[in-house]
Amino acid sequence: MNTHQTVHSPLLIIGAGPGGYETALLAARRGIEVTLIEKGPVGGTCLNEGCIPTKAFCRHAQILDDLRESETLGIRNQNFSFDIQAVLQRKEQIVGQLRQGVESLLQNKLIRFVNGAARFEDEHTVLVGEERYSADHILIATGSVSQTLPIPGHDLPHVMTSTEILNLDCIPRHLCVIGGGVIGLEFASIFKSFGSQVTVLEYCRDILPHFDTDLAKRLKQSLGKRGIDIQTQAQVQQIEKTEDGLLRVHYLKKEKEICVEADYVLMAVGRRANIESLNLDDIGLRYAKRGIEVNEQMQTNVPHIYAIGDINGRQMLAHAATFQGIRALNHMQGLTDTLRLDIVPAAVFTHPEAATVGLTEEECKANGIPYRVHKSFFRANGKAVCLQETEGFCKLLSHKESGVLLGGHLVGPHAADLIQELTVLIQNGNSVNDLRNTIHPHPTLGEVLLDAVKEE
Repeated sequence: MNTHQTVHSPLLIIGAGPGGYETALLAARRGIEVTLIEKGPVGGTCLNEGCIPTKAFCRHAQILDDLRESETLGIRNQNFSFDIQAVLQRKEQIVGQLRQGVESLLQNKLIRFVNGAARFEDEHTVLVGEERYSADHILIATGSVSQTLPIPGHDLPHVMTSTEILNLDCIPRHLCVIGGGVIGLEFASIFKSFGSQVTVLEYCRDILPHFDTDLAKRLKQSLGKRGIDIQTQAQVQQIEKTEDGLLRVHYLKKEKEICVEADYVLMAVGRRANIESLNLDDIGLRYAKRGIEVNEQMQTNVPHIYAIGDINGRQMLAHAATFQGIRALNHMQGLTDTLRLDIVPAAVFTHPEAATVGLTEEECKANGIPYRVHKSFFRANGKAVCLQETEGFCKLLSHKESGVLLGGHLVGPHAADLIQELTVLIQNGNSVNDLRNTIHPHPTLGEVLLDAVKEE
C-alpha cells in the first residue's frame, strides 16, 4: 500500500526550461502556487546545451575573425594562439552563472521545485519516484531532444550531436556537418572561425529550408566566401571508418555518389519532441510525430492539460516557449491577451548573422497575397563599412495595396538585433510609410531598414 501523501497545487509544470520556469515565475507573481518538476538542471536545453553555450562559442569565433582581419586596421605583428580548453571553461562558467541565477529566482515561497522525472498516473496526478503530485492545471514543457539519421555508421565514435560538440576538447582538422539548418550552420560557422575545414551536407535544395529563399541563398553565398563548403541536395547514405581512422561520409547528389572524409561528423538534422517518458497514452493525450497537439490557447484534448515549447512542435525556439506559457497561463485564469504567437522572430548566429520575422516571399505567393519587395544592402551602410562587415542585405515584404509590412529578412552584422524593430512594426500592423517616416540615428546599422523603403 502506498503511504505517500499526494501534494496538491493549483498549477503543476513539468519541465524547467525557459517555457517552464518563466511560466512558474509569472504564476508566482500572480499569487498562484506552483509545483515545478525537472529531471535535469534548470534552464533546459537552451541554457545548458543549446542557445547559451553556443553563443559563448560565437563570441570566441568573432574575436578570432577580428584578430585575423586586424592588419587591415593597422594592428601589426599579431601573434596569438587559441586554447579550446579556455573556451570550454568559459562556456561552463557562463552556463553555471546563469543557471545559478534561475535557481535563485525559483527560491520563491509559492514555487515548489522537485528534481526528478515525472510520469502521469492519471489526468490530474504525476509521480516522481514514489512521490505523488496533483494539480488543477498541468503544463507540459519537457522540450525536445536531438535527432540522428538512422543510417549505417551514425553511432560511430566521433559522430556527434550538438550536445557532444559543445564539449569537444580539440579543434577538428575537418568537420563534416550533416544538416544545413540553424544548428548545423551555427556550428559550421563557429568551427570555421576556430580553424577547421568545414563541409555542410544539406538534403534540401536550399539551406535553412523554412526561411525566405533569398535569405538562404545570400547566407550560403556569404558562408561560401568564408571557405565553408556547402553541398545542397545531398542525401547522406552512410558513414564508415577508414583505415587511417577518419570518417568517410557517403552521399548522393544528382544520382552521383560522392564521399567526403572528416575526423569529426556533426549530426545536426533537427530535434524532436521529448514525449517518450511521459506515458501520454495512459491518459488519452493526443500527440503526433511532431509533438503534442494543442489549440491556439496551448490546450491539449484534455482541457486542463496544456503543452508549450518544443514539446508541441509548433516553433522550436526558447522565446516562443516563453510566450506560449504566458498564453496558457492567461487561458487557465480566464484572461484575454493580445499576444501574436504567429509573429515570432528567429535568428541564426552565423558570421554574418541572419534573422527573419513574418511572412516569406514563398508564403505570400502560396497564399495569394499581393506583395512588394523592398531591398537594401549593408555595403551602402556607413556603420557597416566602418565595421568592415558589409556582407549582407535587408529584404522587406509589404502588402501591394495597403503597404502594411508583412515580413522582414536580414543577412548581415547584428541581424539578430535589427530584426526586433521589424517585429514591433509587423506586430502593430505598421506600414512601409510608417517605417519611412521614423527617424533613425546616423550612422547606425538600423538605417539599412530605412534605406530599403526610401521613396522610389
